[in-house]
Amino acid sequence: MRPFTVLALCAVAVPFPRSRPKRASWPLFPIPASVPRARWLIGDRLAQWGIDGQGEIARLLTSELVTNALRHAWGPIRLTISYRDGTLRCEVGDANPALPSPRDAREDDEGGRGLQLIDMLSDHWGSDRTPMGKVSWFELAAPAHPDGTAA
Repeated sequence: MRPFTVLALCAVAVPFPRSRPKRASWPLFPIPASVPRARWLIGDRLAQWGIDGQGEIARLLTSELVTNALRHAWGPIRLTISYRDGTLRCEVGDANPALPSPRDAREDDEGGRGLQLIDMLSDHWGSDRTPMGKVSWFELAAPAHPDGTAA
């Protein structure tokens, strides 16, 4: 008779993110041509990541943040996007530490509605001071497919 070994397996549930974090960042020159470049960068990267379902809104809101940085800040601008667990976050950093605040635009005003658009179309938004100035950001839901890939 041969002795036998009893093998016991233990399963431990370990939480893990539903999606792998993704991140991309680019420097932008403080010139008007950076606005369409930022829109293109966002659209291209979202398509690469397979989460371009929010692409139109993400491009619009990104152009508003970059335009604000051009109008109200100075120095280099940095565009950063990240995606994790169904949330897309876009950040625009600049050297001005003054935080933006929405204003009431009159009917005949050419500007002043960007932050209102961001407030209406994003899930969350804000600005944070940094050692180099500030970062203005917004977040959009971009849920993952049941197979684990981004929506």
